[in-house]
Amino acid sequence: MSNDIVLEPSLRIDGELCSESALPHIWAECVGAGRANEALRADWQQQFREVVDACGFRYIRFHGVFHDDMFVYRESYGHGFGPNVNLPSPVFTFSYVDKVFDHILECGARPFVELGFMPRELATEQETVFWWGAHASPPKDMARWVELVTRSIEHWIGRYGLAEVREWRFELWNEPNLVPHFWTGTKTEYFELYEHTVRAIKEIDSELKVGGPATSVFVPDERYKGEVEDRSAMLETSTASDVDALDWRPVWIEDFIAWCAERELPVDFISTHLYPTDFAYGADGQGVHITRYADATYDDLVLLRDLVANSAYPDAEIHITEWSTSPSSRDFIHDTLFAATSIIRSYLKCATLADSISYWTFTDVFEEGGAGIGPFHGGFGLVNEAGMHKPTFHAFAMLHRLGDRLLLATSDGVVTRDSRTSAVSALFFNYPEEMARRAVGSANSYPATRALAGVGSSRRVRHSIGQLKPGTTFLVEIMDWEHGNVAEAWHRLGSPINLSRADSKYLSVVADSLRRFTLTVTDNGTLEIDVDLPPWAVLSLRQAA
Repeated sequence: MSNDIVLEPSLRIDGELCSESALPHIWAECVGAGRANEALRADWQQQFREVVDACGFRYIRFHGVFHDDMFVYRESYGHGFGPNVNLPSPVFTFSYVDKVFDHILECGARPFVELGFMPRELATEQETVFWWGAHASPPKDMARWVELVTRSIEHWIGRYGLAEVREWRFELWNEPNLVPHFWTGTKTEYFELYEHTVRAIKEIDSELKVGGPATSVFVPDERYKGEVEDRSAMLETSTASDVDALDWRPVWIEDFIAWCAERELPVDFISTHLYPTDFAYGADGQGVHITRYADATYDDLVLLRDLVANSAYPDAEIHITEWSTSPSSRDFIHDTLFAATSIIRSYLKCATLADSISYWTFTDVFEEGGAGIGPFHGGFGLVNEAGMHKPTFHAFAMLHRLGDRLLLATSDGVVTRDSRTSAVSALFFNYPEEMARRAVGSANSYPATRALAGVGSSRRVRHSIGQLKPGTTFLVEIMDWEHGNVAEAWHRLGSPINLSRADSKYLSVVADSLRRFTLTVTDNGTLEIDVDLPPWAVLSLRQAA
């Protein structure tokens, strides 16, 4: 049968008999996007279908499912040429959300539902963040918030079926520790919102999965110990000579677990965000941007896993619902080969440490600060607004092609096997040794990123894989400075903000023009891999169909 696991003789790599272990595809469990309304665009939908097919994403999370531009919650109604008329009771309409969720499901993925932000007519404060004016306040009427959540989930169950919705995740809010940007209340007010929300959802069906607190990053001080952020607690962080020597801790999570345990509230998963950065205010009131070292995400996950395992909720899933090299949608590193190599390195190192690490985001159709200026403006996306594949897109596609069984793990890559087909695949990268502990950091312009191009030397990747079928062909793809580096090609064109049709066609070709060749298994059943990888290059190897 096609679903049977194929059992093959153990392979030998570099002369040693392979032992196998699981390799969870943590990189494909979930991916982020900006806000729900953007998902109504045809280009967003086309790009999402493409990344699901190429990168295997299983869930998607975004902001604003309850924002006014989705028209879910209505206390008033009008024709647009005068004041709205107050309705006798709230009306709930889901046609816009249905279009978004329908498309996600049709693509073969599922929504990871972030419950937020607050509809204007239910918010105590309005337009607190983003170009599109998200309302990030507690509700003025908790009963109506509960009704909003209840009506929404009951509608989704009615439309998609209970069995389907039980596979979703419901995360309450986004980064409520960031007051007043994403939350205008206190820590306790967020916990109270969680209590009302989780009780309402579990009353619908006890198997629906709910979690939080969706907080932002780890910090090495006590700025979030109280009810709201205390900037005076950041002073030592802002002046630390070695930030990586500080004791970085998760935000609110220990308090959240204790608060929920005391009230016997369900917590199906713990969620937080793990950007390896910080922004601490000094004594002069000026913010200091901090970039942590290359393995900060790994350290944070090890700590978080231990914390959850020893908590009142040891079986809670761990979902990192946002992660990237930085939290800025104007960081030009996101457009580069350097980001792609860093992403692969981090995901392979952290593959067994969480249930998902959701890359933020799959597309540059992203309007938190309004549309970006130019085709490459440092947006988070794996795909730019025009649909061109950045090096990060290829990084995720290469990760997706790996098998689910780990045969070999080295400091610069892995060899894997698919448990169902026994197909062998591999992924190697050259994150230069000269970087030492250093992360790729951030850059305010594309030219500023290019300094990294001069860092590092070539690395020889040499392995032999034995006991394969003689004559089997393997496809090799290499992404490096001269292959698939579309932002560099754009830079060489003079960095035009507005592309001609010829420019667009040329750059689209460059974006997918990786170096490609084949290797063949010898008559004695051995595949020989011997390649010099330039600095920052990535090599993907997979069995030909």
